[in-house]
Amino acid sequence: MERRPTIMDVAAAAGVSVATVSKAVNGRYGVAPETVDRVLSVVAELGYESSLIASSMRSRRTGVIGVLVADFEPFSAEILKGVGQALSASRYDLLAYSGSHGTAEGWERRSLSRLSGTLIDGAIMVTPTVVNVSTDVPLVAIDPHAGPADLPTVECDSFGGAHQATRHLIELGHSRIGFIAGRTDLRSSIARDAGYRRALVNAGLPVDPALVGSGSYRQDAVRVAALEMLSRLDRPTAIFAANDISALEIMKVAAELGLDVPQDLSIIGFDDVPEASAATPALSTVRQPMQTLGAEAARMLLSLMQGETPAATHLKLPTRLVTRGTTAPPA
Repeated sequence: MERRPTIMDVAAAAGVSVATVSKAVNGRYGVAPETVDRVLSVVAELGYESSLIASSMRSRRTGVIGVLVADFEPFSAEILKGVGQALSASRYDLLAYSGSHGTAEGWERRSLSRLSGTLIDGAIMVTPTVVNVSTDVPLVAIDPHAGPADLPTVECDSFGGAHQATRHLIELGHSRIGFIAGRTDLRSSIARDAGYRRALVNAGLPVDPALVGSGSYRQDAVRVAALEMLSRLDRPTAIFAANDISALEIMKVAAELGLDVPQDLSIIGFDDVPEASAATPALSTVRQPMQTLGAEAARMLLSLMQGETPAATHLKLPTRLVTRGTTAPPA
């Protein structure tokens, strides 16, 4: 009887270690994509069967759900916690995946092409750069693209949260309120811009283009916009940032310019990531339920994977204003 191939046979044929084969066939982190492709080719050629990949080839199921993120920053980390909690009672494992070019438009398509049908049974895309993706596995988008997507989506009330944040600053007595915007291709970023503007208009205050900067959720761009805004003779007395990481960067810029927060400048963010409450002073912000976003997306995806119709395919969760130490009446 012909001997069944072993994992050592696969390693020898692929020219890699046994540990690398194990990581590759089980979809674990730390193996280059080209190495994964080579290992899986050898697996198929030799007929190696004692692995997740081999069993998934037979059943067309891997028992793994992928979460695709552009980067492992605080927002996506909280999303992953929520997804993990929702999957804890299921039979599915979680694969967190960040493409090597996560900031480039369309990176999700390449990643899904690499993962679908081989490593994952379904996927959740966080802040995708694409409107729709053609794939063989069910998909759900968290904080979706601004385009008219057909994908099921989970997001928060960004317009309402931005309106709350700006109104809070107005009620404190601020009339020159800046705004550092996020990514222009995300529906949430557009809604936060609109909420900021609506609050100003409702209060009878002008929207000054000089007080609106583009941060794109990138710290370097936020820094440039904040420096420009805060170096003006008629600088704002308060700034609303489209996310907490941007707000924390503005705090750094203010300190470098010798501005006291909140005496000289009030700052409020959006998200309520763990770093917000740990800052000095603690950051006022709009709390969106990030872990709940992840959990709801996971539940929606599980329903789709089971051939069911979810109760809702476009879910919007409420936000809540959290006031801390970075907002105060103008001096």
